[in-house]
Amino acid sequence: MPRKLPEYNASSLADIAFMLLIFFLVTTTMDIDSGLERRLPQWVDPDDIEDTPPIKERNVFVVLVDRNNRLLVEGELTRVEDLKEKTKEFLTNPSDNANLPEKEIKEIPFFGPYQVLTKSAVVSLQNDVGTTYGTYISVQNELIAAINELREDLSKRKFGKSYNDLNTDQQDAIKEIYPQKISEAEPKKIGGR
Repeated sequence: MPRKLPEYNASSLADIAFMLLIFFLVTTTMDIDSGLERRLPQWVDPDDIEDTPPIKERNVFVVLVDRNNRLLVEGELTRVEDLKEKTKEFLTNPSDNANLPEKEIKEIPFFGPYQVLTKSAVVSLQNDVGTTYGTYISVQNELIAAINELREDLSKRKFGKSYNDLNTDQQDAIKEIYPQKISEAEPKKIGGR
C-alpha cells in the first residue's frame, strides 16, 4: 500500500500573500507628476460681456514655444534661463519704458498709494501642440519663479521677512502689487511644419 503524503495546511498561505502584497505596496516608490497650480476664471455668459477696449500691445508679454521647443519672447529667440529676468523686467517696468506695460497709482494696504501695472498687463503663454511637456514645464517654472522672486524681494524690503512668513493680509497686499496673471492660450501650431 502506497504511503499517503501528509496534507499541507494552506490556510495561512492567503494571509502570507496578502502581507507580501501590503509590504510591496508600502515600500514601492511611485513617480508622481507635479502639477501646476492654476485657478480657472469664473464662467461669464457671452451675452453679458460688454465691449472692452482693445489691449495695448505694450501691456502683453508674449511668450511662444514652438514645436521644436524654441522659446520666442516678444519675437526674439531666447534661452529658457533668460526668461525669468525678462519677465521680471516686464512686471516691474523699472525705468517707465514706453515699450513696457503702463502703470497706475493704486491704494494698497500696508503700502498706501503705490505704482502698479494696469489691469490689462498680462503674460501671454502660447505653445505648439508639438512642444514637449518638459519644455512647457520649464517655461512655466521660469514665469512663476519671476513672480515669486518679485514677491519675496518686496516682502523682505517692506516687512523684513520672507513672503511665506507673512500673514494672509500682508501676502494679499503683495499679490495686488505682483499678481499672477498668466494667460495660457490653447496649444496650436506655432512655427515648424
